[in-house]
Amino acid sequence: MFCPFCGHAETKVIDSRLVAEGNQVRRRRECASCGERFTTFEAAELMMPRVIKSNGSRQPFDEDKLRSGLVRALEKRPVNAEQTDALMARIVHRLRATGERELPTVIVGETVMDELRELDDVAYVRFASVYRSFEDISEFSQEIDRLKRGKRGGKLRSKSKRKRDRE
Repeated sequence: MFCPFCGHAETKVIDSRLVAEGNQVRRRRECASCGERFTTFEAAELMMPRVIKSNGSRQPFDEDKLRSGLVRALEKRPVNAEQTDALMARIVHRLRATGERELPTVIVGETVMDELRELDDVAYVRFASVYRSFEDISEFSQEIDRLKRGKRGGKLRSKSKRKRDRE
């Protein structure tokens, strides 16, 4: 690595540590020429798969688009920014972990719904209504019934239960 101070091509690593929960390596380096020390960070560059739209077109995965959909679904719900960030991270991790270079929007949408179902029932139904293009109230009822059947004893979690689950 080139020294940022003098431009010399030879530097020596004098210390390495894992940071960012083991996702990065922090290295202290020393220039062999001028003796200046500096810090570098090293992380794996992981590419997100491309998304195959329902019309067959392909586009890069857009985290901003995903975040905006989640924020809309979670609007006025008892979910804080840290929980939203953690939700985003879990979804992105699951999509990346498929190892696929391309994923259909169906996989992306179902992954989002799986994660939302665990976090907040109302946000899940909101997202599902847009994702599945609900056209009338009966489709909402059917989705809520499916959600109830999937929950313990057929009951949706109350606000206080969800709060305890998150703590």
